[in-house]
Amino acid sequence: MFKLNRIKFLLFVTAFFLFEFCSTKKEKQRVVNSTFEIINFDATSNFQSNETKIKTIALDYKNAMKGFVIPSANQVAEGFFKFKFELKNVSSSTQKFYYKIYYENISYKFDEFDSISKLEHELAQENFYGSWENTDLSFREVKSELTSGSLIAIEDSFRIVGNPRNEMRYFSEGKNDRWKRNPRVGNYQLKLVVCTALDLKQIPIEIQNISLKKNERFLNPFYYFNYGLGKKLKETLVINDPVFLNVYAKPDLGSGIFIKSDALGTDKYDKSYFCNTCGENEDLYRNAPLQQFINYVDSSTKFNNIPLLKDILKDDYTQIDYNWDKSFYTKEELIPTFIQTSKKPCQTVYSDPTTHSLKIKNPATTPGEWKKESVGVITRHGMTYGKYRVRVKLTELLNKSGVWNGLTNAIWLITQGGGEWNFRRICNSSRGYMATYWGGINDKRVKAVDYSEIDFEIIKTPPYCPSNKFPPVFDNPVANNKNINNWHTKTPDDLIESRDKITVACTNWDMACMEPKKFSTGCNSLDYQGKTYHTFRWDSVYRALTEKQEELDDELFAGPFYYFEIDWRPTEIIWRIGATPDKMRVVGYMNDDVTAIPNNQMLLIITQEYHNTTWWPGAPFAQDNLPFPLNNIPGEIYEIMIK
Repeated sequence: MFKLNRIKFLLFVTAFFLFEFCSTKKEKQRVVNSTFEIINFDATSNFQSNETKIKTIALDYKNAMKGFVIPSANQVAEGFFKFKFELKNVSSSTQKFYYKIYYENISYKFDEFDSISKLEHELAQENFYGSWENTDLSFREVKSELTSGSLIAIEDSFRIVGNPRNEMRYFSEGKNDRWKRNPRVGNYQLKLVVCTALDLKQIPIEIQNISLKKNERFLNPFYYFNYGLGKKLKETLVINDPVFLNVYAKPDLGSGIFIKSDALGTDKYDKSYFCNTCGENEDLYRNAPLQQFINYVDSSTKFNNIPLLKDILKDDYTQIDYNWDKSFYTKEELIPTFIQTSKKPCQTVYSDPTTHSLKIKNPATTPGEWKKESVGVITRHGMTYGKYRVRVKLTELLNKSGVWNGLTNAIWLITQGGGEWNFRRICNSSRGYMATYWGGINDKRVKAVDYSEIDFEIIKTPPYCPSNKFPPVFDNPVANNKNINNWHTKTPDDLIESRDKITVACTNWDMACMEPKKFSTGCNSLDYQGKTYHTFRWDSVYRALTEKQEELDDELFAGPFYYFEIDWRPTEIIWRIGATPDKMRVVGYMNDDVTAIPNNQMLLIITQEYHNTTWWPGAPFAQDNLPFPLNNIPGEIYEIMIK
């Protein structure tokens, strides 16, 4: 009996092992028609060959200033994916065959099929898709004719590159600047198309050569073969690799910070803080994923600051202290100043190759120097769309008395600039975009612009909505030191309730394009996943739409770190925050019904910056009435992930 049970047990274990082994093997893939059969298509056979559902690869930032390539030579020895398949002639006659590989980013795209028109979606041509880099190479010919019943194994290669359609829009001086349309992050579908000579003649030349247009439009091959006339071709087979390729970006924050001289506004600048991990040497130019960010200084925002040094976060600087300083300094004592940027690059930013993190600081100042200096970094490789998530420990904004330190913590995306090559989609309203970011109400309107911006700005200011609570009413102080009630004015009740809170402002700069069907001004509601968000726009020429939500300052900035995420998609933007990636919550939402979503290439910026509070009506503290910083104000960036 013992022997019999042992034999049964061994048979069970063997059967279980065989089942598990077989179930993890990639199933044999076949598609067939009356002429031929495709067997075992593997689009990335030389990369992570054991994966059966999804293969993941990071963008390689090394020497990537000319554009990302997937894979790089650092990731796959050949620098190309090898695809292979078997082709069998099942007809009764000898046949000539042709094949082509296509790829498309399916995470950030417009549906190819328009359910209303039943035709190709008008924006499907914006999707990121490609084939071989040489677009003049249409379908490749199988080298030898196949006789009836014969089978051949075919192996070829491809890689994913920027500007895959080789659009002249992204060329300059005869050179293809592939970095101007970098590959997108997310999942890619890899498609093989095989056809006979007869069907090849029926496939439009614009599908064979994706760089060509028909009636001034690109034709998306994924529409053509999935929904269009290509689906009806009788001697053509289309097969998708069941394994998706997932691409993400995670720049190494310890790889250095590049200093771009033209961003400083002068070719004469102090280089005494340059080092191996921050400067302008050739290695940093080629490989550093970030550069020091220099804020634009608006000359119209000059202000007169009180002549006082304090560490607001550490000193016991109270509302009473603020109101006294606001009331009793004379105009002659005030310091005329602008918000400043670094005159000594690398002094306030540091790339740590040991911890692979970045350290930033707003520098302390001294009497006579009197400055409030913003600090930040900006990525150097532009992208379109993605889920931008950062793990940061930025400065706290409020002290224990609820007094603001004057800084705005910001995580934001901004246009990579460049002019026409980086223009946003044409605004199809009769009035177009406002022409410039900085222009006033009389700025002209144009069909296309390159400016775009999506913001997290965390600041001490009240929400604009509901409108019956905005703006808060402040009593004007009277400089009478004999009566505290004259100068220590009462704080509005709504602001008292929010004493320990800061406002998370989520903004999309749509440049006042009025094409969205629900374009509006003032306060308006927008529902998403069972929650209502309140959008605000000052007037019809105001270039941005904003949502605000109050959060506890301690939750966001008192802990060891916090996550902020901008989820930028073709038709919507979602802002999330959270203590861990699996506990993110939505604090802002907009879609293309209410605002024009940008579709051009942008860069990520992380800053601790001083703002002139005239930009933020209703703010309970004025920048010019807050002391200059006595000590450095540090921040740390631990991780940037784009998925």
